Amino acid sequence: MSNLLVLDDIGQTIQEYINKNLIPNWASFVVQFAALVILILVFFFVAYKPVSKILKKRADYVENSIREAEEAKATALKNASESEEAIIASKKEAAEIIANAKVIAADNQKASLEQTQLEINRMKALAEQDIERSKEEAKEEIRNEMVSVALAASEEVLKREINEKDNARIVNDFIEELDK
Repeated sequence: MSNLLVLDDIGQTIQEYINKNLIPNWASFVVQFAALVILILVFFFVAYKPVSKILKKRADYVENSIREAEEAKATALKNASESEEAIIASKKEAAEIIANAKVIAADNQKASLEQTQLEINRMKALAEQDIERSKEEAKEEIRNEMVSVALAASEEVLKREINEKDNARIVNDFIEELDK
């Protein structure tokens, strides 16, 4: 019996515990629920809204930074490609300038050579004319000297004085002999 009494006491204790702790007191429940709702509202307005605003601003800032970085990257790539195109164009232009300079130098060299050749030909022609004139003068001097020698020799041979007519005939015969 004593075991029954102990079990009965344990059963009553459990029953009391269930009645007191498991089945809530409605007034206490409503007050605790109201306090929870107020706590949630205070948390919502004091912590959640400002934190969510800060997080939204931060997300917008990060998004804007990413967009600006992408735009800056696109601009940099565009500028790099434009610079590359400008460099290529400059290299082509430099190559054209060098090619034109080579052509102009070749033309100038050719013109200079032609001018020099013309000058050489002119000087050669002048020299040939001078030589020809000197030859003619030398021939004329030789003719005059020969005529003098021939007259002197013919006077000696003939021992007489030759008249103008005979003199002219002898000179012409002698000149004809020299020209042959």
